[in-house]
Order: sequence, then C-alpha cells, then structure tokens
Amino acid sequence: MARGKSKVYQQSTALFDRQSSYQLADAVDILKQMPLRKFDETVELSFRLGVDPRHADQQVRGTVALPHGLGKSVRIAVFAKGDPAAAAKAAGADVVGAEDLVEKVNGGWTDFDVAIATPDMMGQVGRLGRVLGPRGLMPNPKSGTVTPDVARAVDEAKAGRVEFRVDKTSNIHSPIGKASFDAEHLVGNAQAIIDAIVRARPSAAKGQYLRSITLSTAMGPGIRLDRATFAN
Repeated sequence: MARGKSKVYQQSTALFDRQSSYQLADAVDILKQMPLRKFDETVELSFRLGVDPRHADQQVRGTVALPHGLGKSVRIAVFAKGDPAAAAKAAGADVVGAEDLVEKVNGGWTDFDVAIATPDMMGQVGRLGRVLGPRGLMPNPKSGTVTPDVARAVDEAKAGRVEFRVDKTSNIHSPIGKASFDAEHLVGNAQAIIDAIVRARPSAAKGQYLRSITLSTAMGPGIRLDRATFAN
C-alpha cells in the first residue's frame, strides 16, 4: 500500500484538522494519540523560512543541545592527539585518533554519526572533504565540532546536540526525539529547536521569518503549529 494511504496514516489524520494550526503542546498531544508502528518512529519538526539561502547573508545554521536528548546512541569520532585525545576518550568518544584516523577515513571508513576535531588537526582533516562532506560529517567551527575543548563537544553530542541548516529550498528539518518520549519531553525539545532557529534569524531576512512549522513522525501526517505563538 502506498505511503500516505496506509490504515495507520488514515487513522492518524482523523485525529486533527489538517487545515488548522495548533499550539505546540496540543500538537504533541495529538501526535501521542496516533497509532504506533512496529518501530519507534523519529519525531521531526519541519520549518519553511522566509529567507533566500542563495545569499550568504541569509544563511540559517547552528546547533542546539536538546534538553531530553534524541533517544538514540551517537557514535563519535574525534581527531585529536596528546591531552585532547585523552580527554576525548575519557568523555566517551567511540573512536579517537590523529594521522591514523585521517588515513582510515580517507580509505572510506565512516562508521560514526558525529566527527569532532581540534583546530591543529584541521590541516589534515580538511582533505577528507570528499568523504565527510557529502555525509554532513565534516567538522566545522560554526557547529562547535572544531574546538580545543573536545571533551565538552563529546558530552554535548552524546546528550543530544543537533545541527540545523537551511537547505536550498529555504527549509529546515530537525529530529526532536522518538514517538515513545513523554509528551513533556517532546515539547521541551521542540521548544529548544524553535528558539534556536528564531535566534539564528539573519539580519538580512525581511518580512515573515517563520513561514510554517510542522510537527510529524517520520512516516506520519504533519500537524501545523501556530507560528504566531513564537517570536517571528
């Protein structure tokens, strides 16, 4: 049966008016009433922004540590040596290395979710762009993944830090947890990402910034949020 026409999908859409907009807490309550699938679906927020990402001064990008995490384990690779490498290991990084790790990744190994590097390693890590770039894994100072304080970066990534970035169609999609999360945890995580995106508004953006915000599970229908309740 085609996606969007399944029995579960139809049962979910019957719970709300798709033409209406809802307060965040009410939208989460609706989502929590939707029938469960055989796996724990990721819950997402989708934003349509009033920016033109073709212009450098209208980029929207940043990171936010979700207060209740993402409900999944995160594998972290750290490019560091000496004391920072030891600190990364102590903080719980899954893989830590310097030149050896660069060569391993250059050979095509990418069995990790987040890559972190100390500034002194970026001369070597920079040449991994063809491997890490397409997968969204390239360390970047703007996302907090190029830093001398690798232990803190590892802690934040393990706790549920997410990176957001507007795409070429002026949209942002961000996970906020799992369908099994308590409603209050989904609300807290959603509010954190919304606040972060509002704070990241470029000064060059004119007019309405938050064009739409939609809450959904990975395979479920979208519930429109009342954007007027957020700073815009």
